[in-house]
Amino acid sequence: MTNAEELVQKRQQSPDSTTEDYFSDLPRQQNTTNTMTLCGNGICVVLCWFLGVSSGLRPVALSLDGKWSLSNSDCSVSLPAEVPGCVHSALQQQGFIQDPYFRFNDVSYRWIAYDNWTYTTTFAGSTQLRASQKVLLVFDGVDTVASIWLNGLAVGKTDNMFRRYDFTVSGLLKDGDNVLKVSLLSPVLYASERRKAHSAYRVPPECPPDVQKGECHVNFIRKEQSSFSWDWGPSFPTMGLWKGVRLEAFDVLQLIQVSSVPLHNISLSQWRVQVDLLVDAVQTTNGKIILSIPELDSEQILQTQFLPGKTKNSFTLNINTSSQVKLWWPNGHGDQPCYRLTVRGFQGGFLVLNTESKVYFRSVELVQEPVVGSPGLSFYFRINGKPIFLKGSNWIPAHSFQDRVTPAVLRNLLQSAVDARMNALRVWGGGVYEQDLFYSICDEMGIMVWQDFMFACAMYPTEGDFIQTVREEVIQQVQRLKSHPSIIAWSGNNENEAALATDWFNIPVSQRPAYLKDYVTLYVDNIRAVGQEEDQSRPFLVSSPSNGAESEQEGWVASNPYDPHYGDTHFYSYTLDCWDWRTFPRTRFASEYGFQSWPSFSTLLPVSIKEDWSYNSNFSSHRQHHEDGNLRMLLQAALHFNLPNATDPVKRFTDTLYITQVMQAQCVKTQTEFYRRSQSEIIEGKGRTMGALYWQLNDVWQAPSWSSIEFGGKWKMLHYFAQNFFAAVLPVGFEDGDTLFIYAVSDLSHDLKLRAAVSVYSWSDLDPVCTLKSDLHPISGGSATAIFKQPVAALLAGCGSCTRLTCLLTFHLEDSSGQQGPRNHHFLCSPKDAQGVQRPNITARVQQDEAGYSVTLHSASVAAFVWLDVGNVTGRFGSNGFLMTSRNRTVRFNAWCNTSVEELSRSLTVTSLRDLY
Repeated sequence: MTNAEELVQKRQQSPDSTTEDYFSDLPRQQNTTNTMTLCGNGICVVLCWFLGVSSGLRPVALSLDGKWSLSNSDCSVSLPAEVPGCVHSALQQQGFIQDPYFRFNDVSYRWIAYDNWTYTTTFAGSTQLRASQKVLLVFDGVDTVASIWLNGLAVGKTDNMFRRYDFTVSGLLKDGDNVLKVSLLSPVLYASERRKAHSAYRVPPECPPDVQKGECHVNFIRKEQSSFSWDWGPSFPTMGLWKGVRLEAFDVLQLIQVSSVPLHNISLSQWRVQVDLLVDAVQTTNGKIILSIPELDSEQILQTQFLPGKTKNSFTLNINTSSQVKLWWPNGHGDQPCYRLTVRGFQGGFLVLNTESKVYFRSVELVQEPVVGSPGLSFYFRINGKPIFLKGSNWIPAHSFQDRVTPAVLRNLLQSAVDARMNALRVWGGGVYEQDLFYSICDEMGIMVWQDFMFACAMYPTEGDFIQTVREEVIQQVQRLKSHPSIIAWSGNNENEAALATDWFNIPVSQRPAYLKDYVTLYVDNIRAVGQEEDQSRPFLVSSPSNGAESEQEGWVASNPYDPHYGDTHFYSYTLDCWDWRTFPRTRFASEYGFQSWPSFSTLLPVSIKEDWSYNSNFSSHRQHHEDGNLRMLLQAALHFNLPNATDPVKRFTDTLYITQVMQAQCVKTQTEFYRRSQSEIIEGKGRTMGALYWQLNDVWQAPSWSSIEFGGKWKMLHYFAQNFFAAVLPVGFEDGDTLFIYAVSDLSHDLKLRAAVSVYSWSDLDPVCTLKSDLHPISGGSATAIFKQPVAALLAGCGSCTRLTCLLTFHLEDSSGQQGPRNHHFLCSPKDAQGVQRPNITARVQQDEAGYSVTLHSASVAAFVWLDVGNVTGRFGSNGFLMTSRNRTVRFNAWCNTSVEELSRSLTVTSLRDLY
């Protein structure tokens, strides 16, 4: 009698014993295969085993994470290495190289990516492991092109960073030591060879612009596209085992992935949950599946059969209509409740499968329908039947080396997004599909995710092997991610429709049909088709920007993908005046827009030396990866501000960093407010804007970029501004034809009655010259309404001796109970032209109380863009970069590390606009 048969007989003889009693005789493994596979995706497998033969009931798992050895092609470099990890991280940890981000090391260390590297580990193969019917060697992520060798025998190859790979190694394991080698090819040379092999026609772009100091042909390799450089990031073509490695052994069946998608039947007012079990079976297995959500008094019992090989098995749990389902809502619109879904499997009356996962209920629709008074179609998201204005930004990789992206880094960045009142992020298509924790945090925080597939700013080959690996990539990523309610849309690529339509790559007219065919083949016939087969619960967009349904009608590539009457747009202009709202497209949805700025001096300090601290230094030039980016920042700033002119070179440098942040914050504020006030209007056939996602949230290194959060987590002035311009209730002021308008914008579900309160200040006096108030106006929830209109000349004429040059405006919204939303400002002239501006001589006092730290400021005059900085003391202020029109103001400081009043006082600097000249 086998061990399994003995246990079955024991269970039959003791039918009242618990599951725990039944399995108490089994040898325990520290980590079960399925727990390792599923925990961290909002899913934890409690137990997973099927009746087997000699090895018992439980699958066996052996983690191979930890210490490996690493060597280059000629073994001139040999060192220990951590897995998960990458070659660059190992070299730095062992002292072979400095910080790759230091000064010019991105170029100095190019040799690393031009070499081949081999990871090696030795492990013991247990008797139980070797006796199993099937043994898999599993790699959750290999970066990127590798040959796998076990005990001197080739077991498989990899060519896609975004795929999970497993290789059957049954019969290859030895008693005692087993040697596993992963030989990685240079991604740069591999991409070049693939390009050479593609001789029929070119697949542009060949190389990035010279200013990016990057590598060529990244579109020929399925890895993080920005790792070969981008206009905001360095070139570090990484190699390594960037996710976990393990052995999995089983006799009958192995659970690979559990996915659950709630679906709502509007006509029946009923929810159901589609549950997919991805399994790998050795043999045909019959059983019974029980799906249940106890909190909703819902359970379903289903007979099933698992067929040999890898199969996806779909089941449906109908939710009891008498149960009240609590819905998941985006941040600012409600809570994010979840339920516990259990999936149990029985065979012959015995519990053989028991998994548990989180389920969130929400519906999502992308509404593209005719708009009254406008040609084209609407473009907005409806969550749980409610139109939602998407407020947020774009997410790029948080580090060049993914093993450095810790849970703390993710949580800090995502919490910063929520603290700035964002409800959406677009995971941009040139980086990576983020780790499970990223999406789980977004679920918890109510951050909607627009998820790109990883294709960006390029054409791509369509050879059979390339298409096949992409199809498997899409299947795996959709299966992994579709359980997350935060993901509200899939998008096939970043800017590739626009690149083809507007001829970024100078493709001859005669060749254009071939590229159009390739585009449809890759994104429509494969990525979209596979994605929709795996998940029909979300909208699928082929590209961004795109005209959406109109692009589809035009054969998937519209003649003008930037048409503001359709879809989403990306818009950048660095030469036009960013204070002039007329330069911005009145689009249906703004999914990218922005301006560059430099990070703070404290962020640059660890990666620079004194000779670098000049705006015109080699370091400043090297760090800028956007053509003429440094000059464009100054030219834009000079339109409205006096540029720094300090004689001390370091002060002039730090002042210049500051003025780039002032410029960026004011520019993005102006553009975002334009989009928010356009949500209820159609003007000249354009408007009904329902999304504002600026470029970009975070940084990948210490350099100038479009980000609002610096590398390391420090908030730029833009991010502090975002706290206000993304407020649920917001006053927006602007001029049109010398007339001042103030709009009340509300994201709330209920209606309000609001008035505008306008205060006029002289630049030379902290007491307001006069204050005006409008009548109360009804403001519908989810709308933008004009509530104040007055010619500027008339406003000033009734306000003492004010002129455009001597005065400025502040304004806010209020109801019968007081102020609603933040205070805003409007400059009547460029600050550089303002008259009567005084030095504020701001003093600051740091205090500590039970709630933490605060800084109390005293100013002698009106001070614009008041900026508090505490150097390398990590944390953030309650507000920053503000207009100070009061003598005293207290600002809270939320420290992210241990600090003291003494350290904060010593580190604190206060800068205002007038301090620059």
